Amino acid sequence: MLKEERLKKGYTQEKLAELTNIDPRTILRIEKNFTIPKVDTYAKLVIALELTNEEIGENIRKISLMKGEQNG
Repeated sequence: MLKEERLKKGYTQEKLAELTNIDPRTILRIEKNFTIPKVDTYAKLVIALELTNEEIGENIRKISLMKGEQNG
């Protein structure tokens, strides 16, 4: 989900990290579904990637599913 949005913008992980002030390793972990982004991290990504409300909703649904899988 994040990787697809990043690639649509033509950003590398490093460029997105620079734009958001998020560690590139964190972006990698989010893209690989190793971690779920914190709210403040997700907000920075939404702004940098200029996500629409529809895209935000879809991403939140996917994150919720991931979180359910991790807990269950």
